[in-house]
Amino acid sequence: MPEHFVTELDQAVRQDMGELLNKNLADIIALTLAVKQAHWNLKGRGFIGVHELLDQVADRLRDNADLMAERAVILGAYAKGTIEVASTQTGVAPYPVEESDINVHIDALKERFMAVGGNIRLAMAAADEAGDEDTADILTEVSRALDKDAWFIGANA
Repeated sequence: MPEHFVTELDQAVRQDMGELLNKNLADIIALTLAVKQAHWNLKGRGFIGVHELLDQVADRLRDNADLMAERAVILGAYAKGTIEVASTQTGVAPYPVEESDINVHIDALKERFMAVGGNIRLAMAAADEAGDEDTADILTEVSRALDKDAWFIGANA
């Protein structure tokens, strides 16, 4: 492992948390790309509002990916945020790439946001159990943002 910047956690916990953060980073990257896929292709009633909302959502996802990646590095892990890693590590269902119906996109995104949010909450509990309150806190922040964006997106149905 590379250099770490946390003294209160032993190497095994730091390594486990680095892996946990990277797994969830892959999901956030996949979700960000799904949001952009919808943003570029959706059509239908309410288009402009959802189109603009999805740009804001993608920005928040990127910010949360940054929080998780930086925490992994602080713990002495490498942040693994390439598309190649994300494509092999994500648990997010493949997103439809030949779809334009706004309602299909809203449903597909809401479903994925809820699934990723559930995984983040499991990771929060694991970080808390491991005694890494800072990682748990970051994941709590990510969870709140995911839940809010699921609501913002789903309320358009």
